[in-house]
Amino acid sequence: MIYWIITSVVILTITFFIVINMRVFGAVPKGKRLKRIQQSRLYKKKQFQNISHTPSITEGYSMAKVTYDFILGKKDPLLKPLKDIPSIHTDLKSIDKSTDVFIWLGHSSYYLQTNGISFLIDPVLSVYGSPFKYFNKAFKGSDIFKPEDIPELDYLVITHDHFDHLDYPTVRSIRERVGNVILPLGVGAHFERWGYHESQLIEEEWGTEVELKNNIKLVFTPSRHFSGRRIKQNDTLWSSYVLIAPSKKIFLGGDSGYDAHFKMIGDKYGPFDYAILENGQYGEAWRYIHMLPEDVIQAAVDIQARQIIPVHAAKFALALHPWNEPLQKVTALGKAQNLDILTPMIGEVVDLDRSDQQFRIWWED
Repeated sequence: MIYWIITSVVILTITFFIVINMRVFGAVPKGKRLKRIQQSRLYKKKQFQNISHTPSITEGYSMAKVTYDFILGKKDPLLKPLKDIPSIHTDLKSIDKSTDVFIWLGHSSYYLQTNGISFLIDPVLSVYGSPFKYFNKAFKGSDIFKPEDIPELDYLVITHDHFDHLDYPTVRSIRERVGNVILPLGVGAHFERWGYHESQLIEEEWGTEVELKNNIKLVFTPSRHFSGRRIKQNDTLWSSYVLIAPSKKIFLGGDSGYDAHFKMIGDKYGPFDYAILENGQYGEAWRYIHMLPEDVIQAAVDIQARQIIPVHAAKFALALHPWNEPLQKVTALGKAQNLDILTPMIGEVVDLDRSDQQFRIWWED
């Protein structure tokens, strides 16, 4: 009996180490990258820290209860859509480089073009938002864009290294079409393992300002979240970004719970022409690390955004709310406060030089 127990433990241990060292899980920061991390003012107690104390679970909830509800609890009948998600397959490669556009590719992935420079943010173009093909499958209709649809890019932008924001098959597939990669401190370890050259990586921490092409400036700014693709969490940084182009200012929010950093960013860099904010995959149990719809509205007010584009919804069921609830709530709350909420379909072109665009209520179809 003891022999079989020992044998089982050994087999499970070996299997675990084989799986965790698969390329999809990236790499642990080492060498000079690790030294930079250890010297960062944001790195304390052997991990990166948020500005405010940030529990992973809200007071009054337990990880065991949250896990049980997610796996075995009763699900809302509209957790996933009953029909295909409406979408438009825009040819990204044919877009005039002189136009300023935003195109949502589903979840938190989007293509952005301004002042003749192209950006691709947090691309997850697999049909799943996890390290394995059989978990967190994309809703039908939300997965119309593939890695081969991506044009030559000036900049690939990553906000943090979670699987629903940093997709190994996608970034591996588009590698030859990427000029530079903008990413938070530590995340470069994954990219170097995946074949990107160190010289391509613009890898910094909050407060760093970098000059990009065509007189565009980008600032690494705080968010309230966490990171990790392996067992250890928070060994890489997470970030939002301020994009300052000659013609407009855009806030790239990434994942974040609500906190005072939004007002800090608004006071220093606002007002913004556009703010792209997380809105979806939330719950009361983890409101410190993901915003509820009312938090999205307050964040938009804090950063002084003229127009808001909500993302992080309508592709994966990573929370327990109905799939279309985030858009229902944020548009209603925005209307009550006279905020301009833009709600394009996946693939629909948003002209960033127009202020009068109207989008249909596609999530109620």
